Amino acid sequence: MSQTPPTLSVRFFCTDAGNEPVREWLADLAREDRKSVGTDIKTVQIGWPIGMPVVRKMGNDLWEVRTHLKDTIARVLFTVEGSTMILLHGFIKKSDKTPASDLETAKKRKAALKRKR
Repeated sequence: MSQTPPTLSVRFFCTDAGNEPVREWLADLAREDRKSVGTDIKTVQIGWPIGMPVVRKMGNDLWEVRTHLKDTIARVLFTVEGSTMILLHGFIKKSDKTPASDLETAKKRKAALKRKR
């Protein structure tokens, strides 16, 4: 049985200090939750472009991977450059609406990518 090659490669946003905030956030999750988020990211990687219920557009070149965990909901905000999915920000969603601060964090990191080019 052959596997479908991913449409997108994945990389973590890296700060000027060398930190990878999404990787660090994932490391703090329980193993089972980390696996669920990873599976959904892989689904996006292979199936891109993909829509609801896995991915929702959040703005200009900004999307979220939507993961339902056992007791909560996780989101990973990302952008796509060429054939690369860049994971910008991850968080546990605590309300119906995505908090403005989380959306702003992702937008700032996306803007930082453009400055680094």
